[in-house]
Amino acid sequence: MAWLVELDGDTCIGSGMCIGTAPDHFGVDEGGASCVLKERVEPADAVVDAAESCPVEAIKVRDAETGEVLAPLE
Repeated sequence: MAWLVELDGDTCIGSGMCIGTAPDHFGVDEGGASCVLKERVEPADAVVDAAESCPVEAIKVRDAETGEVLAPLE
């Protein structure tokens, strides 16, 4: 099983919550905005926590096979 991690750069406000929550999965790009370090990842609670803690819901975690959104849950 694998997950896809998406970060909407237009929505992201650069709060850094994702980096603090899942530093192995998120970082800062050259412009100072948050970025995904690897789009396809093994399931990890920290990735879900990062998506759920994003104040503007700029992060989506999907099942790589089905495309189902796993986080954040509505």
